[in-house]
Amino acid sequence: MTELLTSAQMRAVEMAAIEAGSVTGLALMEKAGQGVVGAVFKRYPHLAEGDHVCQVLCGPGNNGGDGYVIARLLAARGWAVHVFALAPAKTPDAKHNAERWAQGSAPLTVAGLTAAPAPDLTVDAVFGTGLTRGPGEDLVTALRCAYDRSALIVAVDAPSGFCLDSGRWLGGADGCVAADMTVTFESPKVGHYLAQGPEACGQLETVDLGLSAWRAARSASAAASENVRLLDPDRDAARLRAHFTKGQGHKYSHGHVLVLAGGMGRTGAARLAARAALRVGAGAVTLAAPGSAMMECANQVTAVMLRRCDSGADLEALVGAGKISTLVIGPGLGLEDRHAGLVRAALATGLRCVLDADALTLIARHPELRAALHADCILTPHMGEFARLWPDLAQRLTDGGEALTGPAFSKIDATRAAAASAGCTVLLKGPDTVIAEPNGHANVHAALYDHTAPWLATAGAGDVLAGFIAGGMAQSTRDAAWCAAAAAWLHVEAARAFGPGLIAEDLPEIVPNVLRKLFGVSSS
Repeated sequence: MTELLTSAQMRAVEMAAIEAGSVTGLALMEKAGQGVVGAVFKRYPHLAEGDHVCQVLCGPGNNGGDGYVIARLLAARGWAVHVFALAPAKTPDAKHNAERWAQGSAPLTVAGLTAAPAPDLTVDAVFGTGLTRGPGEDLVTALRCAYDRSALIVAVDAPSGFCLDSGRWLGGADGCVAADMTVTFESPKVGHYLAQGPEACGQLETVDLGLSAWRAARSASAAASENVRLLDPDRDAARLRAHFTKGQGHKYSHGHVLVLAGGMGRTGAARLAARAALRVGAGAVTLAAPGSAMMECANQVTAVMLRRCDSGADLEALVGAGKISTLVIGPGLGLEDRHAGLVRAALATGLRCVLDADALTLIARHPELRAALHADCILTPHMGEFARLWPDLAQRLTDGGEALTGPAFSKIDATRAAAASAGCTVLLKGPDTVIAEPNGHANVHAALYDHTAPWLATAGAGDVLAGFIAGGMAQSTRDAAWCAAAAAWLHVEAARAFGPGLIAEDLPEIVPNVLRKLFGVSSS
């Protein structure tokens, strides 16, 4: 997996390398500036030839120091470069590079910007990592002016005013600027993949500064609650193949998933989850439906088995008959007291359990159900369900405006707190899906940047995800959080493979194509 760093973690990595004597701050700043210029020419090759106009916006810290390096390198290529400074450089390395920029700078104001020629490129190097407050009304106005006048905007680490620890705008900067490309260093930051990160940052490029040894050392010595990993389909391909490989054996050696269905007219969600669990590799899947819905289900399922289940006692009997390894409860279940009894009975079995949809609302309404959660549960809320379960955490995620300061409360913070509260794994859905364990270990699976899947915003897609998770969990004692991450990956890949026009029923059926590609198997 790819490590996502916070601003503080990135500073710690840089300081460790500098204190070890392996590199200087000036050398890192030079590499950073060179990396930004290289990334610009790689993504926009037309800029590598000919004369162009650039405006570089510099702040007083090291982010501004990077800007002065970029200005010098572009001027050396014959560009007309205009530097606008928010304030004089303050850090020693930034001062050094400001002094090397012999052409001077103008104040970063609307008047100064509009007096200069309209640029082909704007480089935003005002504020980068570690921003703790909003940029203020005057600067926001100047930034908007600068961005509006430019054909192309490249941000260094992040657009100014953006919190890289949360993916949220600080103070009055909300939505004030959006870059075409953001260039960050050594490792992506948490905020690049959360909330408004992709919208604010445009395309994301990561430049290697040669600090991998210090990143690895920091990660190895940190507590689980300090590390965040991004599932990377390329780096994690071998682990994904292992997850979706079925060994020799009979059907029950690959697990038996029991999916509880709702009443007549409400069984579609459970049937989607059941089909998904079977398609992803569970050896057997049974749909447990109330008597009123048996005929409806019988007309719709073939490979999925069907059993009657009207009460908690019926569920206990089904599980007691043996061979059930994993439960899915919630999709289309219903919200009456008897449905709460089914959730109670499901949790009492102690089996691995994926709780989604109506089960989450019932847990929010019934404190005794929350108390019955155990370590082998996975909760899969979307943000609305999350707000019902943890309204205080959800409120902190939506707090904003002028009072918002950094590091702002993030989706990772919220999911970690929820997992610790519940004592089990929590998968908080979204394009920036976050999966957290009670010990604080967190993974992100992002359908963002060049990997978007907007077609997943369709009824029933979440029910399919629950089935994908259960199908993986049913096969041995696989780590629950990894099962959730692998399922999230498959969910997105299936949507991307199908493309526009996707409906939830299509997701399980496209899975074979996705897995053939993963395993390098021809479809012919």
